[in-house]
Amino acid sequence: MQKSTNSDTSVEMLSSTCQGTGAVQMRIKNANSHHDRLSQSKSMILTDVGKVTEPISRHRRNHSQHILKDVITPLEQLMVEKEGYLQKAKIADGGKKLRKNWTTSWVVLSSQKIEFYKEAKQQALSNMKPGYKPESVDLCGALIEWAKEKSSRKNVFQITTISGNEFLLQSDIDFIILDWFHAIKNAIDRLPKDPTKTSRNRELFKIQRSSSTELLSHYDSDIKELKPEHRKSLMFRLHHSASDTSDKNRVKSRLKKFITRRPSLKTLQEKGLIKDQIFGSHLHTVCKRENSTVPRFVKQCIEAVEKRGLDVDGIYRVSGNLATIQKLKFIVNQEENLNLDDSQWEDIHVVTGALKMFFRELSEPLFPYSFFEQFVEAIKKQDNNARIETVKILVQKLPPPNRDTMKTLFGHLTKIVARASKNLMSTQSLGIVFGPTLLRAENDTGNMAIHMVYQNQIAELMLSEYNKIFG
Repeated sequence: MQKSTNSDTSVEMLSSTCQGTGAVQMRIKNANSHHDRLSQSKSMILTDVGKVTEPISRHRRNHSQHILKDVITPLEQLMVEKEGYLQKAKIADGGKKLRKNWTTSWVVLSSQKIEFYKEAKQQALSNMKPGYKPESVDLCGALIEWAKEKSSRKNVFQITTISGNEFLLQSDIDFIILDWFHAIKNAIDRLPKDPTKTSRNRELFKIQRSSSTELLSHYDSDIKELKPEHRKSLMFRLHHSASDTSDKNRVKSRLKKFITRRPSLKTLQEKGLIKDQIFGSHLHTVCKRENSTVPRFVKQCIEAVEKRGLDVDGIYRVSGNLATIQKLKFIVNQEENLNLDDSQWEDIHVVTGALKMFFRELSEPLFPYSFFEQFVEAIKKQDNNARIETVKILVQKLPPPNRDTMKTLFGHLTKIVARASKNLMSTQSLGIVFGPTLLRAENDTGNMAIHMVYQNQIAELMLSEYNKIFG
């Protein structure tokens, strides 16, 4: 150790690895003269994150020791840039694909990595077992991009590390996920693409964090070596970091106002800015656009089921893969050419699931709200012939799209019942499946259990007495 009596000093920290742990050298330089180099140096080892070996206490060094304590704060605390809850899924480990499994994680972004905890970091650290390390993402050389095709969820982006690990992060709140995306992207952009250049990047990163003019002049040569556009960007960040924070807050505020004031889907559709979709629209709207009284998609699904699903066990009762159903829904809404004989729709339960979803998401059920109570009163009649006759009259009063679509659907379901010995779907089974889907009250408060019984009974009657009602 070299000793000196110089009292005016400045402190410089140099780190050698991307992980931010290990040896930290501190040099105390003479600020009065550029010719007198080292006045004192000492090598210190970080034994734990945030713990520093104390220098030997001597009276003439008290001033220096106070400076060291102020500068060497825990590295993790120094470099944490953002933290909060997000949905996370790891989909690849070292290039090997993994099954996607979404979990809620407390995400902590520091200058060079992201860590995932099961709960807020402070609480997680207190509950952590000795030797346990949280799952983390090394941002050195990582790539970040939006990944809409990787999940049916909205607001999903992917991080890919140089070691071949892939993570998906997601939030339903637009401005939150947008803020996270830019924060992580900025952290990646600050790091070198080549991990071997990490030491040099550490030095430049320290400049960004410092307001010292001495440090800026010390690194003038490094900055001048950069390309003009990179040098301009770096200098802008050095001198405008404070204004960046206020700008971000302004952007957040504007995004919040936009989200709260944005027009509804119905308003946009009325103005013609968004085209009506197949799923979620009114039955009359779909039929009018197609110049028909039965939606094309309903006909396509029925044709596919009758071609290859009449004998399938549990047809319409067994659920298909939801992600594939959502994909089919997306294609239909985009009005792309739909071929249900394509291999991706090989599972007939995906087709039946999409058909049920279509009827479930209609803005008004197949049995219109205004007819609901009348159908319920009809099914309450004790005399079976009176029930059939009343339901027949009500069906004839329905608007053409409702009546014709109803006739097409129940005519198809009678073919399912005819093969009940193979597909094990009876009239009662189909009534349970389709009753609540096709028939519901507009304001169903307190009578759900009672209404469900009537819904099932009405669907069963339409099936068992199809020829009398629609003949």
